[in-house]
Amino acid sequence: MPLRTPLTAEQDAAPADVTYKLQKLLAQKGLGSRREMEALIASGGVSINGRTAVLGARVSAQDRVQIGKRVIRFDFADRLPQVLLYHKPEGEIVSRSDPEGRPTVFDKLPHLKSSKWIAIGRLDFNTSGLLVFTTDGSLANRLMHPRFEMEREYAVRIIGELTAEQITQLTTGVQLNDGMASFDLLIEEGGEGINHWYRVVLREGRNREVRRMFEALGVTISRLMRVRFGPINLPPRIKRGQWMELNEKETRRMLALLARRQSGNSDHNEGETS
Repeated sequence: MPLRTPLTAEQDAAPADVTYKLQKLLAQKGLGSRREMEALIASGGVSINGRTAVLGARVSAQDRVQIGKRVIRFDFADRLPQVLLYHKPEGEIVSRSDPEGRPTVFDKLPHLKSSKWIAIGRLDFNTSGLLVFTTDGSLANRLMHPRFEMEREYAVRIIGELTAEQITQLTTGVQLNDGMASFDLLIEEGGEGINHWYRVVLREGRNREVRRMFEALGVTISRLMRVRFGPINLPPRIKRGQWMELNEKETRRMLALLARRQSGNSDHNEGETS
């Protein structure tokens, strides 16, 4: 049986007496994260049938929801979220605008008329690799929230080789200015000359965490690339600067893997989407 998206299990027919949480609908519409939608409602920026909405409000298919003068129309049918994979090159920021005028990843993404792409996690200016985008704020929250401990996997090229002591430190704990950090997995992958590759996995996404862990040991990273985020691998066919939108089958498979991981019933190496 196909896994349903967060909204659909109870709303196939969308009868008038069935209601849904307003902030959840707005987030799934792609208007922002659930927390951002809660803040918008709390500030009085959303109305239901002409009356200011309050936190905890629920709406049905018959209600008229507005943000300011804009009418927000919801599709209460069974609908999968849009999910897009992007191979970020070095030299782009994960922001919609930049005071310094640097290129942004959003310039490369397909245009959406009635929603917006939400970036799931970030990569810094000098880091390449997998970025995941969705139009569904609830899905974005499931992938990013710290309580889910979503795995991030990186290919790391350093100048020189790690010593046995450094490997032990990186896998047991390195003191950073915002607390201890460690890799769940660190595998040597060889190299030539002065450059050597390693594969690392961690379950959190603090700012520049991988770089700072190596820097704390006096190790210089010459290239850093994210190759997996949770159940999603970076497909080899997506070249730098290119994107690919998941089709229905791939999206359902990703949601199924995500549900299994978050229920604690699957191994992290099993059946990633690629």
